[in-house]
Amino acid sequence: MDMVIRTPFDKTSTAREVLAGVDLSGKRAVVTGGASGIGVETARALAEAGAEVTLAVRDTGAAATFAGEIRALTMPLDLADQASVRKFAEGWEGPLHILVNNAGVMARPLGRSEEGWELQFATNHYGHFALATGLLPALRAAGGARVVSVSSSGHHFSPVVFDDIHFERREYEAWSAYGQSKTANILFAVEGSRRWADDGIFVNALHPGSIQTNLQRYVDQAELQRLREKTGNPNPEFKTTEQGAATSVLLAASPLLDGVGGKYFENCNEAGPHLPGTRTGVEAYALDPEAAARLWDISVKEVQR
Repeated sequence: MDMVIRTPFDKTSTAREVLAGVDLSGKRAVVTGGASGIGVETARALAEAGAEVTLAVRDTGAAATFAGEIRALTMPLDLADQASVRKFAEGWEGPLHILVNNAGVMARPLGRSEEGWELQFATNHYGHFALATGLLPALRAAGGARVVSVSSSGHHFSPVVFDDIHFERREYEAWSAYGQSKTANILFAVEGSRRWADDGIFVNALHPGSIQTNLQRYVDQAELQRLREKTGNPNPEFKTTEQGAATSVLLAASPLLDGVGGKYFENCNEAGPHLPGTRTGVEAYALDPEAAARLWDISVKEVQR
């Protein structure tokens, strides 16, 4: 059995601390949702380390001030719109060394994409899947690239329910929908690394920690507290956005993880198995290679139809 990966960093570490002394000059990075929440600090840390950062956001106007602050580029991207994702990927020129799939939606009311997909799965998984596969030539051209899949402890809420991913026959439940989309983010890392490691592309997933951002915009705080109590985390220790971005940049750029792929990290270290009654660790179903391969095949058929 492989040893669990440990680093000198922990839940208190910040993105700046993780990349201290790391030189990303000449590297190019894309951060989805890079103008709010932990995306801001992920983009800032990568830029401060010397990377050329592109913020892939729905509203480039709203991102302009921050982009100017860190000298980043902006490109429009709506992950729920497959045409927008294709346009972004087709418009990218040159190599891409770092792709941080950071954007997402959480526990929103039932909605559907143009294709009829449940909107959390369409955004959190299919959007990022189509983006990463569309950018594969650019990732290969980098001669060594990393893809970061921002998941969540919310993956504990549900495996991917292959028999009814889009809630066409079962009653919609927002947290289950969110949970399976976050499980899909981890399965993407498992199969992505298996398929792409020979090209020098490594994919990992992570839980950033509990951070108060606009990701919670659809969530009633009383409901959220009931959920915390139910899942054994009644009084979460909130991280700052700088701390929340630390694991993302660790996976994106730290030399400590050269050649590492297909894993799930939390608090800047590889997670162990899920401990019942807690929100820590990773579910076995999220690392299941058979489920990962099945989801990949379904995703290819869906986004390329």
